Amino acid sequence: MLTRLRWFLCAAGLLAGLLLLRPTAKSALAADKKDPLKIAEGTASSDHEWQVPRERWQLPFKDDQPIYFVNRSQAAAEWDKLPHFWNETTENAVDPKTGEKVMRKAVKIKVPLGLTVNPPVPVENPMTVAKWKLGKQLYFSPSLSSDATVSCATCHDPKLGFTDRAPVSTGIRGNKGGMSAPTVYNSAYNALQFWDGRAASLEDQAQGPVMNPLEMFDGDGHAWNHAVSRIRRNEKIVQQFREVFGTDPTRDGIAKAIAAYERTVLSGNAIHDRADVAMRARVEDEGSGKYDFKAKDYETVLLAAFDAKDKTALDALGLDVDKDRAKAAATAKSIHNGRALFFGKARCNGCHIGDNFTDNQFHNLGVGVKDGQLPPNAWGRFASLPTGHKNAESIGAFKTPTLRHLTGTAPYMHDGNEKTLEEVVDFYDRGGNANEFLDTKMRDTDAERAYLLSQRNHTPYKGAEVKGFGKDEKPIAPLKLNLTPQEKHDLTLFLRALQGDPADPVVMRKE
Repeated sequence: MLTRLRWFLCAAGLLAGLLLLRPTAKSALAADKKDPLKIAEGTASSDHEWQVPRERWQLPFKDDQPIYFVNRSQAAAEWDKLPHFWNETTENAVDPKTGEKVMRKAVKIKVPLGLTVNPPVPVENPMTVAKWKLGKQLYFSPSLSSDATVSCATCHDPKLGFTDRAPVSTGIRGNKGGMSAPTVYNSAYNALQFWDGRAASLEDQAQGPVMNPLEMFDGDGHAWNHAVSRIRRNEKIVQQFREVFGTDPTRDGIAKAIAAYERTVLSGNAIHDRADVAMRARVEDEGSGKYDFKAKDYETVLLAAFDAKDKTALDALGLDVDKDRAKAAATAKSIHNGRALFFGKARCNGCHIGDNFTDNQFHNLGVGVKDGQLPPNAWGRFASLPTGHKNAESIGAFKTPTLRHLTGTAPYMHDGNEKTLEEVVDFYDRGGNANEFLDTKMRDTDAERAYLLSQRNHTPYKGAEVKGFGKDEKPIAPLKLNLTPQEKHDLTLFLRALQGDPADPVVMRKE
Protein backbone atom coordinates (compact mmCIF):
# COMPACT_ATOMS: atom_id res chain seq x y z
CA MET A 1 0.00 0.00 0.00
CA LEU A 2 2.85 2.35 0.90
CA THR A 3 4.57 1.57 -2.41
CA ARG A 4 1.44 2.46 -4.36
CA LEU A 5 1.11 5.72 -2.40
CA ARG A 6 4.71 6.66 -3.21
CA TRP A 7 4.13 5.83 -6.87
CA PHE A 8 0.99 8.01 -6.89
CA LEU A 9 2.82 10.94 -5.29
CA CYS A 10 5.68 10.66 -7.78
CA ALA A 11 3.26 10.53 -10.71
CA ALA A 12 1.39 13.54 -9.38
CA GLY A 13 4.63 15.44 -9.04
CA LEU A 14 5.67 14.57 -12.57
CA LEU A 15 2.29 15.69 -13.93
CA ALA A 16 2.56 18.97 -12.05
CA GLY A 17 6.01 19.49 -13.52
CA LEU A 18 4.76 18.87 -17.02
CA LEU A 19 1.94 21.33 -16.50
CA LEU A 20 4.46 23.92 -15.40
CA LEU A 21 6.54 23.26 -18.49
CA ARG A 22 3.50 23.76 -20.75
CA PRO A 23 1.59 26.69 -19.23
CA THR A 24 -1.77 27.96 -20.40
CA ALA A 25 -1.91 30.72 -22.97
CA LYS A 26 -2.37 33.43 -20.33
CA SER A 27 0.36 32.14 -18.05
CA ALA A 28 2.71 31.71 -21.02
CA LEU A 29 2.05 35.29 -22.05
CA ALA A 30 2.59 36.54 -18.54
CA ALA A 31 5.88 34.67 -18.31
CA ASP A 32 7.03 36.10 -21.62
CA LYS A 33 6.22 39.63 -20.48
CA LYS A 34 8.35 39.16 -17.37
CA ASP A 35 11.19 37.32 -19.05
CA PRO A 36 10.83 37.02 -22.85
CA LEU A 37 13.98 34.92 -23.17
CA LYS A 38 14.62 32.34 -20.48
CA ILE A 39 17.66 31.07 -22.33
CA ALA A 40 21.15 32.28 -23.07
CA GLU A 41 21.24 35.30 -25.35
CA GLY A 42 22.26 34.56 -28.92
CA THR A 43 21.11 30.93 -28.83
CA ALA A 44 17.99 29.31 -30.19
CA SER A 45 15.24 27.87 -28.00
CA SER A 46 13.72 24.64 -29.27
CA ASP A 47 10.46 25.69 -27.60
CA HIS A 48 10.45 28.84 -29.71
CA GLU A 49 11.58 27.03 -32.86
CA TRP A 50 8.98 24.25 -32.88
CA GLN A 51 6.68 22.23 -30.67
CA VAL A 52 4.99 18.86 -30.92
CA PRO A 53 1.29 19.52 -31.72
CA ARG A 54 -1.35 18.85 -29.09
CA GLU A 55 -4.39 17.52 -30.89
CA ARG A 56 -6.85 18.62 -28.25
CA TRP A 57 -5.91 22.26 -28.93
CA GLN A 58 -6.55 22.04 -32.66
CA LEU A 59 -9.79 22.78 -34.46
CA PRO A 60 -11.98 19.68 -34.79
CA PHE A 61 -11.88 18.15 -38.26
CA LYS A 62 -15.44 19.25 -38.99
CA ASP A 63 -14.58 22.90 -38.21
CA ASP A 64 -11.27 23.02 -40.06
CA GLN A 65 -11.94 24.58 -43.49
CA PRO A 66 -9.56 23.38 -46.23
CA ILE A 67 -8.54 25.55 -49.18
CA TYR A 68 -8.39 24.01 -52.66
CA PHE A 69 -6.91 25.50 -55.84
CA VAL A 70 -8.79 25.01 -59.11
CA ASN A 71 -7.20 25.91 -62.46
CA ARG A 72 -8.74 26.04 -65.90
CA SER A 73 -6.33 23.67 -67.63
CA GLN A 74 -6.82 20.77 -65.23
CA ALA A 75 -10.47 21.27 -64.21
CA ALA A 76 -12.11 23.44 -66.89
CA ALA A 77 -15.72 22.56 -66.09
CA GLU A 78 -15.35 23.29 -62.38
CA TRP A 79 -13.23 26.40 -63.05
CA ASP A 80 -15.88 27.84 -65.37
CA LYS A 81 -18.55 27.48 -62.67
CA LEU A 82 -16.60 29.34 -60.00
CA PRO A 83 -17.86 32.95 -59.97
CA HIS A 84 -15.07 34.50 -57.92
CA PHE A 85 -11.45 34.08 -56.90
CA TRP A 86 -12.44 33.10 -53.32
CA ASN A 87 -15.40 30.73 -53.34
CA GLU A 88 -16.92 29.45 -50.12
CA THR A 89 -18.55 26.05 -50.39
CA THR A 90 -19.23 22.89 -48.40
CA GLU A 91 -18.01 19.34 -48.76
CA ASN A 92 -18.79 15.90 -47.46
CA ALA A 93 -15.75 14.45 -45.75
CA VAL A 94 -14.69 11.65 -43.45
CA ASP A 95 -12.82 12.40 -40.25
CA PRO A 96 -9.60 10.35 -40.65
CA LYS A 97 -9.37 9.74 -36.89
CA THR A 98 -12.95 8.75 -36.07
CA GLY A 99 -14.30 7.66 -39.46
CA GLU A 100 -17.25 9.98 -38.87
CA LYS A 101 -18.94 11.40 -41.97
CA VAL A 102 -19.30 15.17 -41.71
CA MET A 103 -20.28 18.13 -43.84
CA ARG A 104 -17.85 20.99 -43.43
CA LYS A 105 -17.08 24.35 -44.99
CA ALA A 106 -14.31 24.74 -47.58
CA VAL A 107 -12.90 27.37 -49.94
CA LYS A 108 -12.08 26.91 -53.60
CA ILE A 109 -9.65 29.38 -55.15
CA LYS A 110 -10.10 30.07 -58.84
CA VAL A 111 -6.53 30.20 -60.11
CA PRO A 112 -6.21 33.12 -62.55
CA LEU A 113 -6.32 32.44 -66.28
CA GLY A 114 -2.90 31.70 -67.73
CA LEU A 115 -1.63 29.75 -64.72
CA THR A 116 -2.13 26.19 -65.88
CA VAL A 117 -1.10 24.37 -62.71
CA ASN A 118 -1.93 24.93 -59.06
CA PRO A 119 0.60 26.46 -56.69
CA PRO A 120 2.65 23.63 -55.12
CA VAL A 121 1.72 23.03 -51.47
CA PRO A 122 4.08 21.11 -49.14
CA VAL A 123 2.50 18.06 -47.55
CA GLU A 124 3.53 19.34 -44.10
CA ASN A 125 1.77 22.67 -44.63
CA PRO A 126 -1.72 22.04 -46.04
CA MET A 127 -3.88 25.05 -46.86
CA THR A 128 -6.70 25.92 -44.47
CA VAL A 129 -8.75 29.08 -43.97
CA ALA A 130 -7.70 29.44 -40.33
CA LYS A 131 -4.02 29.15 -41.25
CA TRP A 132 -4.43 31.55 -44.16
CA LYS A 133 -6.07 34.16 -41.92
CA LEU A 134 -3.31 33.76 -39.34
CA GLY A 135 -0.65 34.09 -42.04
CA LYS A 136 -2.30 37.22 -43.38
CA GLN A 137 -2.27 38.80 -39.92
CA LEU A 138 1.40 37.97 -39.50
CA TYR A 139 2.25 39.28 -42.98
CA PHE A 140 0.92 42.69 -42.01
CA SER A 141 2.20 42.60 -38.42
CA PRO A 142 5.17 44.81 -37.49
CA SER A 143 5.65 42.70 -34.35
CA LEU A 144 8.05 40.47 -36.26
CA SER A 145 10.56 43.33 -36.37
CA SER A 146 12.67 44.29 -33.36
CA ASP A 147 11.30 47.82 -33.09
CA ALA A 148 7.77 46.99 -34.29
CA THR A 149 8.05 49.30 -37.32
CA VAL A 150 8.55 46.89 -40.23
CA SER A 151 6.30 44.10 -41.51
CA CYS A 152 6.43 41.86 -44.56
CA ALA A 153 4.02 44.30 -46.20
CA THR A 154 6.44 47.19 -45.68
CA CYS A 155 8.69 45.97 -48.51
CA HIS A 156 6.03 43.86 -50.26
CA ASP A 157 3.06 46.20 -50.21
CA PRO A 158 -0.11 44.92 -51.91
CA LYS A 159 -0.85 48.47 -53.09
CA LEU A 160 2.57 48.65 -54.77
CA GLY A 161 2.51 45.38 -56.67
CA PHE A 162 3.65 43.48 -53.56
CA THR A 163 6.96 45.35 -53.73
CA ASP A 164 7.92 48.80 -52.44
CA ARG A 165 8.77 50.21 -55.90
CA ALA A 166 12.17 51.30 -54.68
CA PRO A 167 15.66 50.45 -55.98
CA VAL A 168 16.49 49.06 -52.52
CA SER A 169 14.24 48.55 -49.51
CA THR A 170 14.28 50.40 -46.19
CA GLY A 171 14.32 48.38 -42.97
CA ILE A 172 14.34 49.25 -39.28
CA ARG A 173 16.10 52.45 -38.24
CA GLY A 174 16.14 53.57 -41.86
CA ASN A 175 18.64 50.89 -42.90
CA LYS A 176 18.99 50.42 -46.64
CA GLY A 177 19.16 46.94 -48.12
CA GLY A 178 21.22 45.89 -51.10
CA MET A 179 18.48 44.56 -53.38
CA SER A 180 15.22 45.63 -54.94
CA ALA A 181 12.37 43.79 -53.22
CA PRO A 182 11.04 41.14 -55.64
CA THR A 183 7.29 40.87 -56.00
CA VAL A 184 5.34 38.25 -54.07
CA TYR A 185 3.07 37.80 -57.10
CA ASN A 186 3.19 34.16 -58.22
CA SER A 187 6.18 33.51 -55.94
CA ALA A 188 4.45 30.25 -55.06
CA TYR A 189 5.69 28.96 -58.42
CA ASN A 190 9.34 29.87 -57.81
CA ALA A 191 11.68 26.91 -57.54
CA LEU A 192 13.87 28.91 -55.16
CA GLN A 193 13.33 32.18 -53.30
CA PHE A 194 15.39 35.39 -52.99
CA TRP A 195 17.41 36.85 -55.84
CA ASP A 196 20.26 34.44 -55.10
CA GLY A 197 18.03 31.40 -54.49
CA ARG A 198 19.22 30.81 -50.94
CA ALA A 199 15.74 29.78 -49.74
CA ALA A 200 14.21 26.52 -50.95
CA SER A 201 10.57 27.46 -50.29
CA LEU A 202 8.21 30.22 -49.21
CA GLU A 203 8.48 28.79 -45.71
CA ASP A 204 12.26 29.21 -45.82
CA GLN A 205 12.02 32.69 -47.29
CA ALA A 206 9.64 33.91 -44.59
CA GLN A 207 12.31 33.26 -41.97
CA GLY A 208 15.03 35.38 -43.58
CA PRO A 209 13.97 39.01 -43.01
CA VAL A 210 13.36 38.51 -39.28
CA MET A 211 17.07 37.69 -38.88
CA ASN A 212 18.36 40.36 -41.26
CA PRO A 213 19.92 43.38 -39.46
CA LEU A 214 19.11 45.56 -42.46
CA GLU A 215 15.45 44.58 -42.51
CA MET A 216 13.83 43.57 -39.20
CA PHE A 217 16.52 42.70 -36.65
CA ASP A 218 18.29 45.13 -34.29
CA GLY A 219 21.13 42.68 -33.63
CA ASP A 220 20.30 42.08 -29.97
CA GLY A 221 20.23 38.42 -28.95
CA HIS A 222 18.55 35.71 -31.02
CA ALA A 223 16.19 37.33 -33.53
CA TRP A 224 13.59 34.59 -33.71
CA ASN A 225 13.42 34.01 -29.96
CA HIS A 226 12.53 37.66 -29.51
CA ALA A 227 10.08 37.65 -32.41
CA VAL A 228 8.24 34.58 -31.13
CA SER A 229 8.12 36.05 -27.63
CA ARG A 230 6.55 39.23 -28.98
CA ILE A 231 3.95 37.24 -30.90
CA ARG A 232 3.15 35.20 -27.78
CA ARG A 233 2.11 38.35 -25.94
CA ASN A 234 -0.99 38.53 -28.13
CA GLU A 235 -3.54 36.20 -26.53
CA LYS A 236 -5.77 36.17 -29.61
CA ILE A 237 -2.90 35.03 -31.84
CA VAL A 238 -1.82 32.43 -29.29
CA GLN A 239 -5.31 30.95 -29.45
CA GLN A 240 -5.21 31.01 -33.26
CA PHE A 241 -1.89 29.15 -33.26
CA ARG A 242 -3.29 26.50 -30.96
CA GLU A 243 -6.31 25.99 -33.20
CA VAL A 244 -4.24 25.88 -36.40
CA PHE A 245 -1.08 24.07 -35.32
CA GLY A 246 -1.85 22.65 -31.89
CA THR A 247 1.11 24.60 -30.51
CA ASP A 248 1.97 27.97 -29.04
CA PRO A 249 3.42 30.46 -31.55
CA THR A 250 6.71 29.13 -32.92
CA ARG A 251 9.11 30.05 -35.68
CA ASP A 252 7.99 26.95 -37.59
CA GLY A 253 4.34 27.92 -37.38
CA ILE A 254 4.92 31.57 -38.26
CA ALA A 255 6.84 30.58 -41.40
CA LYS A 256 4.14 28.11 -42.44
CA ALA A 257 1.28 30.54 -41.88
CA ILE A 258 2.90 33.38 -43.85
CA ALA A 259 3.74 30.99 -46.70
CA ALA A 260 0.12 29.77 -46.80
CA TYR A 261 -1.05 33.34 -47.26
CA GLU A 262 1.58 34.13 -49.89
CA ARG A 263 0.52 31.12 -51.98
CA THR A 264 -2.71 32.97 -52.75
CA VAL A 265 -0.96 36.11 -54.06
CA LEU A 266 -1.63 35.27 -57.71
CA SER A 267 -1.85 37.28 -60.91
CA GLY A 268 -3.01 36.19 -64.33
CA ASN A 269 -5.80 36.90 -66.82
CA ALA A 270 -3.53 39.24 -68.79
CA ILE A 271 -4.44 40.35 -72.31
CA HIS A 272 -2.00 37.74 -73.61
CA ASP A 273 -3.73 34.99 -71.58
CA ARG A 274 -7.11 36.01 -72.96
CA ALA A 275 -5.71 36.10 -76.49
CA ASP A 276 -4.48 32.53 -76.03
CA VAL A 277 -8.04 31.43 -75.22
CA ALA A 278 -9.39 33.42 -78.18
CA MET A 279 -6.78 31.87 -80.49
CA ARG A 280 -7.69 28.34 -79.47
CA ALA A 281 -11.41 29.02 -79.90
CA ARG A 282 -10.76 30.46 -83.38
CA VAL A 283 -8.62 27.51 -84.45
CA GLU A 284 -11.27 25.05 -83.26
CA ASP A 285 -13.95 26.96 -85.17
CA GLU A 286 -11.79 26.96 -88.29
CA GLY A 287 -10.85 23.32 -87.85
CA SER A 288 -7.37 24.09 -89.14
CA GLY A 289 -5.50 22.57 -86.23
CA LYS A 290 -2.88 25.35 -86.53
CA TYR A 291 -2.59 26.85 -83.07
CA ASP A 292 -0.74 30.00 -84.07
CA PHE A 293 -1.41 33.50 -82.79
CA LYS A 294 -2.73 36.15 -85.13
CA ALA A 295 -3.10 39.86 -84.56
CA LYS A 296 -6.88 39.50 -84.65
CA ASP A 297 -6.74 37.26 -81.55
CA TYR A 298 -5.35 40.19 -79.61
CA GLU A 299 -7.83 42.54 -81.24
CA THR A 300 -10.72 40.30 -80.19
CA VAL A 301 -9.79 40.46 -76.52
CA LEU A 302 -8.87 44.15 -76.63
CA LEU A 303 -12.34 44.99 -77.95
CA ALA A 304 -13.85 42.81 -75.23
CA ALA A 305 -11.77 44.72 -72.65
CA PHE A 306 -13.13 48.01 -73.96
CA ASP A 307 -16.68 46.62 -73.77
CA ALA A 308 -16.08 45.48 -70.18
CA LYS A 309 -14.45 48.80 -69.20
CA ASP A 310 -11.41 46.85 -68.06
CA LYS A 311 -9.31 49.82 -67.04
CA THR A 312 -6.54 47.70 -65.47
CA ALA A 313 -5.71 45.80 -68.65
CA LEU A 314 -6.06 48.79 -70.94
CA ASP A 315 -4.08 51.18 -68.74
CA ALA A 316 -1.15 48.76 -68.86
CA LEU A 317 -1.12 49.21 -72.65
CA GLY A 318 -1.45 52.97 -72.48
CA LEU A 319 -5.03 52.89 -73.75
CA ASP A 320 -7.83 55.09 -72.43
CA VAL A 321 -10.85 52.93 -71.69
CA ASP A 322 -13.24 55.64 -72.91
CA LYS A 323 -11.35 57.16 -75.85
CA ASP A 324 -9.04 54.65 -77.53
CA ARG A 325 -11.29 51.87 -78.83
CA ALA A 326 -10.36 52.83 -82.39
CA LYS A 327 -6.73 51.99 -81.58
CA ALA A 328 -7.52 48.34 -80.84
CA ALA A 329 -6.49 46.98 -84.24
CA ALA A 330 -3.17 48.87 -84.40
CA THR A 331 -2.36 47.96 -80.79
CA ALA A 332 -3.17 44.30 -81.47
CA LYS A 333 -0.82 44.28 -84.45
CA SER A 334 1.95 45.81 -82.34
CA ILE A 335 1.48 43.28 -79.52
CA HIS A 336 1.50 40.44 -82.03
CA ASN A 337 4.76 41.72 -83.53
CA GLY A 338 6.16 42.04 -80.03
CA ARG A 339 5.29 38.45 -79.28
CA ALA A 340 7.12 37.31 -82.41
CA LEU A 341 10.19 39.27 -81.28
CA PHE A 342 9.94 37.85 -77.76
CA PHE A 343 10.11 34.30 -79.12
CA GLY A 344 12.41 35.18 -81.99
CA LYS A 345 14.91 37.94 -82.65
CA ALA A 346 14.94 39.29 -79.08
CA ARG A 347 15.44 35.76 -77.65
CA CYS A 348 13.58 36.63 -74.43
CA ASN A 349 12.16 33.11 -74.20
CA GLY A 350 15.65 31.75 -73.66
CA CYS A 351 15.10 32.53 -69.97
CA HIS A 352 11.50 33.73 -69.67
CA ILE A 353 9.40 30.63 -70.30
CA GLY A 354 6.30 28.86 -68.99
CA ASP A 355 3.19 30.22 -67.31
CA ASN A 356 5.21 32.50 -65.06
CA PHE A 357 7.68 33.50 -67.77
CA THR A 358 10.78 32.36 -65.89
CA ASP A 359 13.14 29.42 -66.16
CA ASN A 360 13.73 29.63 -62.39
CA GLN A 361 17.44 29.71 -63.13
CA PHE A 362 20.21 32.22 -62.42
CA HIS A 363 22.06 34.33 -64.98
CA ASN A 364 24.77 36.96 -65.01
CA LEU A 365 23.47 39.79 -67.20
CA GLY A 366 26.05 42.28 -66.05
CA VAL A 367 23.53 44.16 -63.93
CA GLY A 368 25.37 46.90 -62.05
CA VAL A 369 28.67 46.17 -63.78
CA LYS A 370 30.91 49.18 -64.38
CA ASP A 371 34.07 49.09 -66.45
CA GLY A 372 33.76 45.32 -66.64
CA GLN A 373 33.78 44.90 -62.86
CA LEU A 374 31.03 43.42 -60.72
CA PRO A 375 29.89 45.62 -57.83
CA PRO A 376 31.32 44.67 -54.41
CA ASN A 377 29.58 41.65 -52.85
CA ALA A 378 27.50 41.08 -56.01
CA TRP A 379 28.35 37.37 -56.11
CA GLY A 380 24.74 36.34 -56.60
CA ARG A 381 23.96 32.63 -56.81
CA PHE A 382 27.63 31.69 -56.32
CA ALA A 383 27.61 33.05 -52.76
CA SER A 384 24.57 31.01 -51.73
CA LEU A 385 25.91 27.70 -53.08
CA PRO A 386 27.31 25.50 -50.30
CA THR A 387 31.00 24.79 -50.11
CA GLY A 388 31.74 21.76 -52.21
CA HIS A 389 29.18 22.89 -54.78
CA LYS A 390 30.57 26.25 -55.84
CA ASN A 391 30.27 26.88 -59.58
CA ALA A 392 32.22 29.80 -61.04
CA GLU A 393 29.62 30.11 -63.78
CA SER A 394 27.20 31.31 -61.07
CA ILE A 395 29.31 34.32 -60.10
CA GLY A 396 27.19 37.44 -60.42
CA ALA A 397 24.17 35.38 -61.48
CA PHE A 398 20.74 36.31 -60.16
CA LYS A 399 17.32 34.72 -60.48
CA THR A 400 15.22 35.18 -63.60
CA PRO A 401 12.16 37.09 -62.35
CA THR A 402 8.60 36.55 -63.48
CA LEU A 403 7.34 38.87 -66.22
CA ARG A 404 3.87 38.86 -64.73
CA HIS A 405 2.51 42.16 -63.40
CA LEU A 406 5.45 44.16 -64.76
CA THR A 407 3.85 47.60 -64.96
CA GLY A 408 3.11 47.54 -61.23
CA THR A 409 6.49 46.35 -59.99
CA ALA A 410 9.07 48.86 -61.27
CA PRO A 411 11.98 49.50 -60.94
CA TYR A 412 13.53 46.45 -62.54
CA MET A 413 16.53 44.12 -62.11
CA HIS A 414 17.81 42.96 -58.73
CA ASP A 415 19.39 46.34 -58.06
CA GLY A 416 16.40 48.37 -59.26
CA ASN A 417 18.68 50.17 -61.71
CA GLU A 418 16.31 50.11 -64.71
CA LYS A 419 13.38 52.42 -64.06
CA THR A 420 11.19 51.58 -67.06
CA LEU A 421 10.46 48.67 -69.36
CA GLU A 422 11.93 50.72 -72.18
CA GLU A 423 15.22 50.89 -70.27
CA VAL A 424 15.10 47.14 -69.73
CA VAL A 425 14.68 46.52 -73.46
CA ASP A 426 17.60 48.87 -74.18
CA PHE A 427 19.71 46.96 -71.65
CA TYR A 428 19.11 43.66 -73.43
CA ASP A 429 19.46 45.25 -76.86
CA ARG A 430 23.09 46.12 -76.11
CA GLY A 431 23.74 42.61 -74.75
CA GLY A 432 23.77 43.54 -71.07
CA ASN A 433 27.00 44.73 -69.47
CA ALA A 434 30.13 42.81 -70.41
CA ASN A 435 32.11 41.16 -67.62
CA GLU A 436 34.20 38.06 -67.08
CA PHE A 437 31.21 35.96 -66.00
CA LEU A 438 28.55 37.18 -68.45
CA ASP A 439 26.04 34.40 -69.11
CA THR A 440 26.55 32.50 -72.36
CA LYS A 441 22.98 33.35 -73.39
CA MET A 442 24.01 37.00 -73.40
CA ARG A 443 27.14 36.43 -75.49
CA ASP A 444 28.05 36.10 -79.15
CA THR A 445 29.89 32.82 -78.67
CA ASP A 446 30.54 32.45 -82.41
CA ALA A 447 32.47 35.71 -82.38
CA GLU A 448 34.37 34.63 -79.27
CA ARG A 449 35.43 31.36 -80.92
CA ALA A 450 36.52 33.15 -84.06
CA TYR A 451 38.52 35.57 -81.95
CA LEU A 452 40.28 32.75 -80.09
CA LEU A 453 41.11 30.99 -83.36
CA SER A 454 42.57 34.18 -84.80
CA GLN A 455 44.72 34.59 -81.70
CA ARG A 456 45.91 31.00 -81.91
CA ASN A 457 46.60 31.14 -85.64
CA HIS A 458 47.97 34.69 -85.54
CA THR A 459 45.51 35.81 -88.18
CA PRO A 460 43.47 39.04 -88.30
CA TYR A 461 40.11 38.89 -86.52
CA LYS A 462 37.04 40.32 -88.22
CA GLY A 463 33.75 40.30 -86.42
CA ALA A 464 31.83 41.66 -83.44
CA GLU A 465 33.85 43.55 -80.85
CA VAL A 466 35.54 41.25 -78.35
CA LYS A 467 37.23 42.40 -75.15
CA GLY A 468 39.26 40.55 -72.57
CA PHE A 469 38.13 40.47 -68.93
CA GLY A 470 39.65 39.20 -65.72
CA LYS A 471 43.18 38.08 -64.94
CA ASP A 472 43.18 35.71 -67.90
CA GLU A 473 41.78 38.29 -70.33
CA LYS A 474 38.79 36.03 -71.06
CA PRO A 475 37.31 37.11 -74.41
CA ILE A 476 33.72 38.31 -74.08
CA ALA A 477 31.45 39.57 -76.86
CA PRO A 478 27.98 40.73 -75.70
CA LEU A 479 25.32 39.58 -78.16
CA LYS A 480 23.60 42.71 -79.40
CA LEU A 481 20.01 42.37 -80.61
CA ASN A 482 20.08 45.36 -82.98
CA LEU A 483 16.38 46.05 -82.51
CA THR A 484 14.86 48.94 -84.43
CA PRO A 485 12.93 51.64 -82.54
CA GLN A 486 9.65 50.13 -83.78
CA GLU A 487 10.71 46.66 -82.66
CA LYS A 488 11.60 47.99 -79.23
CA HIS A 489 8.17 49.60 -79.02
CA ASP A 490 6.39 46.41 -80.05
CA LEU A 491 8.39 44.23 -77.68
CA THR A 492 7.67 46.57 -74.78
CA LEU A 493 3.96 46.51 -75.63
CA PHE A 494 3.96 42.72 -75.53
CA LEU A 495 5.57 42.84 -72.09
CA ARG A 496 2.79 45.19 -71.02
CA ALA A 497 0.25 42.69 -72.37
CA LEU A 498 1.50 40.30 -69.67
CA GLN A 499 0.14 42.62 -66.97
CA GLY A 500 -2.43 40.54 -65.12
CA ASP A 501 -5.23 41.43 -62.77
CA PRO A 502 -4.14 42.50 -59.29
CA ALA A 503 -4.66 40.05 -56.47
CA ASP A 504 -8.24 39.64 -55.33
CA PRO A 505 -9.43 42.14 -52.69
CA VAL A 506 -9.76 39.34 -50.15
CA VAL A 507 -5.99 38.89 -50.46
CA MET A 508 -5.08 42.56 -50.80
CA ARG A 509 -6.90 44.18 -47.92
CA LYS A 510 -5.42 44.32 -44.45
CA GLU A 511 -7.82 42.73 -41.99
